[in-house]
Amino acid sequence: MTDRLSPDSLGVLDQSGPLTRDAAQAALARARDLMISADYLDAARLYQRVVGFNDAAVTGAAMVGLGEALHRMDRDEQALGQWEAATELAENEHTYAAWRNVAAARVRAGDLRGALNAYREADRRAPRDDKAEIANRMGWLSKELGDKGAAGRYFSRARGDAGFSAALGVIGITVLVSLLADFIPPQTIDLFAILQLDKPAMAASIQDAYRLWTVTLVHAPLQEMPLHLVFNMYALYLAGPFVERLYGRAGFLFLYLATAAGGSLASFAFGRAALGVGASGAIFGLFGLLIAVQYIHRPMLDRGSRAFMGQLIGLVILNLILGFAMGGIDNWAHIGGLITGLWLGLLLAPRNIPTMRSLWMRPGPTPGTIVPALGSVGMSATRVAGLAALAGVFVVLWMLGVAAWS
Repeated sequence: MTDRLSPDSLGVLDQSGPLTRDAAQAALARARDLMISADYLDAARLYQRVVGFNDAAVTGAAMVGLGEALHRMDRDEQALGQWEAATELAENEHTYAAWRNVAAARVRAGDLRGALNAYREADRRAPRDDKAEIANRMGWLSKELGDKGAAGRYFSRARGDAGFSAALGVIGITVLVSLLADFIPPQTIDLFAILQLDKPAMAASIQDAYRLWTVTLVHAPLQEMPLHLVFNMYALYLAGPFVERLYGRAGFLFLYLATAAGGSLASFAFGRAALGVGASGAIFGLFGLLIAVQYIHRPMLDRGSRAFMGQLIGLVILNLILGFAMGGIDNWAHIGGLITGLWLGLLLAPRNIPTMRSLWMRPGPTPGTIVPALGSVGMSATRVAGLAALAGVFVVLWMLGVAAWS
């Protein structure tokens, strides 16, 4: 164990007059270490000593860091003042961080218009990897301010897809395949036999595991249950694009496939019917995901989105009751998808919009608030362990299904 050096050990606080470049850089490095160890007052003293150095980049780093230290000490007005002052320096490598921090501070203060303007300034300077996140923040701010047209444009920029929606694409493919399965004579090609959840076939060969996902593409024949496809696609239309806005196109596809697998595996392990069709397991999974996101991560949503999220629990409960009251419904697929979605929503916070947890959690890094030279942390060990646990449950469900249908 080593003794922690005090900030005075650098000697800069005792020096009068201008600092040398080496002393200024050493003070910034030491202040960053103090920020990591939550010694915000000592860090602030060092950052303050560097402010005024005759290099805009060095002073900019000190101002941004000082603002973060003040923010951690709940002196938000002073923190905002430092970040705003940093934006007025000659353009340098820390100007982007200063504008990002100004935007985050104004969101916390409820100044959404000011936050949007600051994010626009940040966007002009942002590295490519940050563009999508900033565009999403501007999209949600624009939507909250009532400018739905601008919000749509920002969301499209964030997805990088010129308006293409993966959720709507999944709906289109599902409708097409379901109708083809209905109208192509089975002697020509039996899409139901190829794509449905055929549990004896899956138990006989792991090569049929693809059915865990292809089951979402076929629905009950129109002459038997004409509204099965309609109801499922309407539910997916409500939930799918919403999930895509929260997690992005790739995130939506991953979550849709994961919840589909959870629903299919629960049906495989515990369901009594040998065959199954429909996307409802995945759709219940998306509903479960959104419920968890709302109550765990609390994303910053506009009024209409908050109203939709508030109705989800009642909608899920109603459909579960109907599922148990009516025959011919695969309730295990619904339950499996729902639990999978709840678990994933607990583990994975939205990537594309700020949340109340991310904006107010202290101490520790605040997304949107940057300390110079502090790197971002990748997926936490907890999330990795949670996803590994889910994969383990999937393996167990597969084994139970094989035992049940062999």
